[in-house]
Amino acid sequence: MIEVKNLTLTVRQTIILKDVNMICERGTICGLIGRNGSGKTMLMKCICGFVRPTEGEIVVDGKRIGRDRDFPESVGLLIENPAFIPYYSGMRNLRILAGFQGKIGAAMIRSAMERTGLDPDLKRHVGKYSLGMRQRLGLAQAIMEDPDLYVLDEPMNGLDREGIHQIRDLLLEEKKRGKTILLASHSMEDIDCLCDQVYRMEEGRLQEINS
Repeated sequence: MIEVKNLTLTVRQTIILKDVNMICERGTICGLIGRNGSGKTMLMKCICGFVRPTEGEIVVDGKRIGRDRDFPESVGLLIENPAFIPYYSGMRNLRILAGFQGKIGAAMIRSAMERTGLDPDLKRHVGKYSLGMRQRLGLAQAIMEDPDLYVLDEPMNGLDREGIHQIRDLLLEEKKRGKTILLASHSMEDIDCLCDQVYRMEEGRLQEINS
């Protein structure tokens, strides 16, 4: 599903990613671990087409990103802190986002919110959400259009123990449905119980540590 070939990214003469190679097989969960600033998030941004690498190639579902397509065709994203309109409810925020492509209606949005532990009928504005609730809303946004690929940067951030278990179960359910998931996590517990492949990022270099 994802193949990264000899990818290098240099920003203002600083090497951010160096000769990165990675394969994430279809229908698997692929984990990225590494310290803050090691390059995990930037690699995800390159895979999603938000940042163009200096050298190398990224292929997602058979299409070269930046050549055949600017962005992956069917992807749900949660990268860095999810941003929403603070004076609208969660449901209204997701309805606005869903309206850009017009693929889904209210029923699928409601389902995504419920699966991530949110009440779609809650009138509270997102600006008054806790960190964990905003994270759940970001995850709901990522899954609501039923994409083939998920790219999730620290998806458990801000969640309590119950929430962590709920989202782990959700991701394993999505894997059973044939989805491909690339996730970054600082939690080895998350990595160990979820991932089929694991890569460690250190100073912009990637190494597979198990498969």
